[in-house]
Amino acid sequence: MKEMRFFYVPDAVNLTELPMDEAMHALRVLRLKSGDEMFLMDGEGNFYNAVVTIAATKRCMYEIKEKIPQVKGWRGNIHIAMAPTKMMDRIEWLCEKATEIGFDEISFLNCKFSERKVMRTVRLEKIIVSAVKQSHKPWKPKINTMVSFKDFIKTPIKGRKFIAHCYEEIERKDFYKLISPLAQSEEGENITVLIGPEGDFSLDEVNMAIENGYESITLGSSRLRTETAALSATMMSQLVLRNDTV
Repeated sequence: MKEMRFFYVPDAVNLTELPMDEAMHALRVLRLKSGDEMFLMDGEGNFYNAVVTIAATKRCMYEIKEKIPQVKGWRGNIHIAMAPTKMMDRIEWLCEKATEIGFDEISFLNCKFSERKVMRTVRLEKIIVSAVKQSHKPWKPKINTMVSFKDFIKTPIKGRKFIAHCYEEIERKDFYKLISPLAQSEEGENITVLIGPEGDFSLDEVNMAIENGYESITLGSSRLRTETAALSATMMSQLVLRNDTV
């Protein structure tokens, strides 16, 4: 079977030309020419069967032949809010893998023990777009700018909210066991999970989150790195909320 060529084109239905980066890949790497078939994705749940109409030096024009709405592979909304690691390559790895697994949104928190206080998300956007195309995900995860921990937890968020931490003096429940009953829900649930920095959240931050409606959880008996904990939370949420009809 011939491999489908996917290109990420936001608002694809209202355009007739691939974005510059996508056009360069189509023309220089794949060497597409007029009449060749390709598939577009808008990151909002739609694929499009299209054909190349003009293949110029730096421009690739297209005509859409068919809109193909997709069904989301999981129910509800999976949102990971985490303190970014000092090394950006670990965050990049997480964004790539979490996108392949399937999640909806990632936020970055400036916590008391955060090792990174500034986040630039341009490269993360490119990595996520690449992972979306590679894994044929109809929806592109949203990347939010960094905010303070306090501001984030005071922001109204629909659904179940959890904070993962390692403080034994605060009661914690097993995350997977808590969300497992959601597997029986037809609509699923919106899930937000807070993941702390390498030195964990501060005790005050954990208590503050609990006071604002977050449930205290553990992700298991292993002590995990920040990016590993975030990916584990994504996978557990995905297993419970997956749409078996897809």
